[in-house]
Amino acid sequence: MMKKTTKFLIQEKLPAQLVERDQWVCWRSEKRDGKKTKIPVVPGEGSFASSTNSETWSDFETALSFVANGRADGIGFVFTTDDPIVGVDLDDCRDPETGDVEEDAQDIIERFDSYTEVSPSGTGYHVLIKGNLPEGRNRRGQIELYDTARFFTVTGDRVDDTSGQVKRRQDALEAIHREYVQHHSEIEDPERDEHTSVRGDSQTTPTVDLEDNELLKKAKNASNGPKFERLWNGNTAGYDSNSEADMALCCLLAFWTGGETAQMDTLFRQSGLLRAKWDEVHYADGSTYGEKTIERAIEATSEYYDPSPRDESTQAELDLESEATDLDTDEPDRQSAYLVEKNQLLSTRVNELEATIEQKDERIAELESQVENLSAELSARSDEDNPEQGQRTSGTEDNSDNTSLLGRTRRLFSGNSE
Repeated sequence: MMKKTTKFLIQEKLPAQLVERDQWVCWRSEKRDGKKTKIPVVPGEGSFASSTNSETWSDFETALSFVANGRADGIGFVFTTDDPIVGVDLDDCRDPETGDVEEDAQDIIERFDSYTEVSPSGTGYHVLIKGNLPEGRNRRGQIELYDTARFFTVTGDRVDDTSGQVKRRQDALEAIHREYVQHHSEIEDPERDEHTSVRGDSQTTPTVDLEDNELLKKAKNASNGPKFERLWNGNTAGYDSNSEADMALCCLLAFWTGGETAQMDTLFRQSGLLRAKWDEVHYADGSTYGEKTIERAIEATSEYYDPSPRDESTQAELDLESEATDLDTDEPDRQSAYLVEKNQLLSTRVNELEATIEQKDERIAELESQVENLSAELSARSDEDNPEQGQRTSGTEDNSDNTSLLGRTRRLFSGNSE
């Protein structure tokens, strides 16, 4: 009875604009590296779901039933380019015990005046609106904006005095994006160096508002342009694997986009390196290969293109620092840059191999279990077919037959696993 009541209450509180779309996943809370992480899973199945693969999504009822049956911890809505919905994530801005809200978060919620609910942790909010996400950065500090390739947990815990519908709020979206995301860092620290492009604990990346075509033109005409163009065209010469080439291109894209994940993904999909693997789930947290490659490229990038005015020598130095150089150079700085990139790529390869080994181990264990079951079944059938023979002999001959059958079975499954 409790499950039915919960299901009814959640569905009653959610906007019809969400419920009617088949863009739902479930999620489980797991610890990764000491932190709780929400892992997206396929409703009704429990395998990893992907925010970029619609085959891993379902309708609302299927997702909710999976949670009601205790198979997952919650449900989530996936944003796509086919819907007009934008998600605004306000993190660490609410006291879960008192309900007190930080001033900035309260301002954003009131200005959007659209469907808003408390996050599962109780420490933040999710605001859903209709609109087109402005170009440029999509996150700053505790504020994140998403309109594609991302899922939001959905609780149905709607904030009092907020709309029960997802409202169109384009003007408010542009204003809030401009004030809190695009230029907020300049308001917080007006005395910082206006030409800063180094990412650090107290610094932010420069705002890069380059259209895709303009960005590609600049990247190809830069000092490391030939290398960028080779990778862009799908040429992996000089790299031990396609994954290393993918990482190299993503590092360059991180530099030119200012670390914007959405634009990096869009651009990579236009490159000659794009493979089906890009959208495959390869990691225990449910991340796709492409999502994790972009994430690691951003983490590894400390220099970003700065469009603010500067003299040519300064910009040239920045280009050189961001360049993942080749081995045919004798300059110490360029050698150092190459070694750093090589280490990053090797780390990525190690992680991929570890994931592959884990999958192989699971498959071997599964096959061994099947072999044991088949062996037991064959032995039982042999005893049923020849009860008298089993009593007359010492069992040596039967053991020989079983061993032969078991050996053939093991070879059969060994061949399948390869």
